[in-house]
Amino acid sequence: MASMATEKMTKKNNLIILCFSFTFLTILVVGDRGGDGLTYHGRKQVGKLFVFGDSYADTGNMGKFIERPWSEPYGITFPGKPTGRFSDGRVFTDFVASYLNIRSPVPYKVRHTGKELLGYGMNFAVGGSGVFDTIDLQPNLTIQIDRFENQLKEGVFSEHDLRSSIAIVVISGNDYSTFQANGGTMDGLLQFIPRLVDQIKTDMKRVRKLGVRNIGITDLHPLGCTPDLTIIDSYRACNDSVNDMVDLHNAVLSAAVRELNEGFTDSKFLMLGVNQAFMSVINSKGEGKFKEVLKPCCAALDQQFSCSNTDFHGKKLYSLCSDRRSSFYWDSVHPTQAGWAAVAPQIRDVVLHLAKF
Repeated sequence: MASMATEKMTKKNNLIILCFSFTFLTILVVGDRGGDGLTYHGRKQVGKLFVFGDSYADTGNMGKFIERPWSEPYGITFPGKPTGRFSDGRVFTDFVASYLNIRSPVPYKVRHTGKELLGYGMNFAVGGSGVFDTIDLQPNLTIQIDRFENQLKEGVFSEHDLRSSIAIVVISGNDYSTFQANGGTMDGLLQFIPRLVDQIKTDMKRVRKLGVRNIGITDLHPLGCTPDLTIIDSYRACNDSVNDMVDLHNAVLSAAVRELNEGFTDSKFLMLGVNQAFMSVINSKGEGKFKEVLKPCCAALDQQFSCSNTDFHGKKLYSLCSDRRSSFYWDSVHPTQAGWAAVAPQIRDVVLHLAKF
């Protein structure tokens, strides 16, 4: 009897030790929620992510009356159906959020779906938008920040939330498309670039004033390498003249970010270097991963159409590559999920530095 009692006690003690070990392991791996955000392996993580910008960051704010991101084959890789993302799957925002150990923040458009989703921040980016008004007539950067401010006034997010959060601003060139469409000249461009960057600088200061201390801004990716321009040369080479303009934009923006950091001692403004990351992937073909880096996977059969267009009978007016994982670009201007998966890791360290408080 004494032996049986001892055996039972030993089993009970082992169970207690096992439960304690599992709980401790769970805290190490999953993390505990601290006052200012999540803690993983003793490293404090960002509380929330606030996103502003255009289609490179939009995860569902474009109204469904704009059919392209809400129609097949968009979303075919993730989540298997269109979600308003301008890709076959995940976009830049999704990768940034994953590096911060949080879910992608809920799009502003679906902000009333449930409080639990607000725990990760909010995405105000809208495809087709710009710093100024664009030909697509989507909410510009100022309006997106207005919407952010309204969320603060309504008490959706608190000052405490913002103290441990970061913001990213993703600008991908829609202002320049609009400039060109409006008959802009080279002389006009040299005046337009500083004006555009000045507005970005003003917008970043405003986000900081609203309470977000650490803000990242993308430089401009190599516009001259997008399929809508490389098609002219049968997708064989980038347009160097356009990329020279991009380099000028990025130089002016870099100087503006340096000035911002001189003006605030308790904040960080960092460049998210998508340009170098894009060029690295394009020049190396993703270290051999991509068969196509200048040609889109989803291509319109006629230039007046776009990926996802169909005729009145439902016939597809586009062609789809056989393996989207081997293409860097999804459509005429947007990367595939595989493309973003090759670009984003090159910016990961900057994102993590941005999240240090």
